[in-house]
Amino acid sequence: MNEIGYTMVNGYRIPNLLPHQEPEIHLGKYALLRRRFLMQHRPGTFTNLLTSGGLNPHLLQVEQEARARMERLTAEMASSQGVTEELKAADQMRWVGLMNNIHSAAEEVVLNELIYV
Repeated sequence: MNEIGYTMVNGYRIPNLLPHQEPEIHLGKYALLRRRFLMQHRPGTFTNLLTSGGLNPHLLQVEQEARARMERLTAEMASSQGVTEELKAADQMRWVGLMNNIHSAAEEVVLNELIYV
């Protein structure tokens, strides 16, 4: 167990009870959504991860998994719906509309399976 340090303030010994300090990292969209979800709907899990120093690694893992899943789902949905580079060259507006729909559907799956659980 770690030894607790004390600071003298006006003749009183105050324990140094700061949680584990994690290095600053850049969090992406999905990591920030996951953190907000944990803070609002799973405060016990959030507090446990924060105090144990496991919050940032958890958020980074969620971010990586979500991005990989988005890429895979988008590619699978595009190929199954026949959205190809030929369509992009022939009818750009239709291609953009289909890709936006595919992206939205893939993001909904990722949010429900990885972020909001």
